[in-house]
Formats: sequence, C-alpha cells, structure tokens
Amino acid sequence: MSKGYFVTATGTDVGKTFITALLVKKWRDSGIDAGYYKAALSGAELRDGKWVAGDADYVKRIANLPDTQEQLVSYVYKEAVSPHLAARKEGNPVELAKVKDDFDAARNCHEFIFAEGSGGIICPIRYDDQKVFLVDIMKTLGLPLVIVTTAALGSINACVLTVEYARSCGLDVRGLIVNRYGSSGNLEMEDDNIRMMQDLTGLEILAKVKNGDTDLGVQPF
Repeated sequence: MSKGYFVTATGTDVGKTFITALLVKKWRDSGIDAGYYKAALSGAELRDGKWVAGDADYVKRIANLPDTQEQLVSYVYKEAVSPHLAARKEGNPVELAKVKDDFDAARNCHEFIFAEGSGGIICPIRYDDQKVFLVDIMKTLGLPLVIVTTAALGSINACVLTVEYARSCGLDVRGLIVNRYGSSGNLEMEDDNIRMMQDLTGLEILAKVKNGDTDLGVQPF
C-alpha cells in the first residue's frame, strides 16, 4: 500500500472533495491514521468574521480530523476563481517550496496522507513570472494519483484525456473512482461508460459512490 494518494478529478464540480472526505474517513475508520492536505483553495467562506477553507473544513468534519486549517491548506484565496487569478488579484502567489514543506509537515503528522487538487489536472495555480499548474504540484508531492470521474454522458472523453495527460507527464495513476453513480437514471449508459473508461485506460475502478453515500463502500487500497 502506498503511503498516500493525490486525489484529482476530470474537472471542476465532479465531487472531488466529497470523495476525498470519504477516503480519509474510510482509512481512519479502518484504524489507519490518515490525514489531508491541499496546496491552494479559492472560494473561501466568510464565517463569523473568519475566512474558512470550505473544502478542507468539510473533510475535517466528515473524517473527524484534529488538524487546524493552517495545517490542512497552504494558500487560501477569497474569490471563487482559478487560484492563479485569485492570487493575481489578492496577492500571496503559490510557492512550490512552501507547498513541499507544508505537505511534508502534514505527512509527518499522519500514517497516510490524501492530497486534494484544485480543479482539473491542468488547473493554473500561478501564472505570472512563474508558471505553476496543478500537475507541477502533483510532481512536487510525488504521490500516485486517484482520479475522480462520473459515468455521465461525456465522461469517457474527460476521463481518458485526464489519464493520458497525467501519464504523458510521467505521473503514476493508481485508478478511478466513479462519483454520483446512478444519478443520470440511465444505468445501461453509465455501466457502459465505466466499461469503456476501464478498457481505454487499463485502470481499475476503485469504488463507485452514489449521491448521499456516507461510506466509500470498499476497503482501503
């Protein structure tokens, strides 16, 4: 078993944070001290006068993590736009050295670590005198990838392109997790899409999760 996974998705709003929370929870419920880390989050929520990193806060609550927000996320931006644009407007652009240091600190606090990405695999994280994309953070952290997808119409294209781009960058893709399984109401299509994604990528379907599930439904892998 790896000592961690980097959780990314075929795009925005695929349910990456929901799946990451179930992953961390499953590992912890199974007796493995799993932790969470996210390099950059945009779209923070103002609660009681404090900016809260919503994704990290959700995982913290679902998985009952003891870590503080500062330990879970390196860069928190207010506006719900791509991190590179948020940083351009708000300042404090992402530095890979800080990401690596904060990730190492998070990993040293836990037996196993799940790192969550921002958006899809080529999401721009910084774009000024330095060009940093999510794939650069993936390479910096050095974890195998778990890719979250749906089985909805269009999922084959998005999934295969994500996998092939990751592989072209030299990244190790561990497998796929299908989120919102059955939500289209057309299981024949979804099951066929899943078979096609498996066949075209050669990857294992690690889990299939339905809307509202409170458990990953499989054992730690």
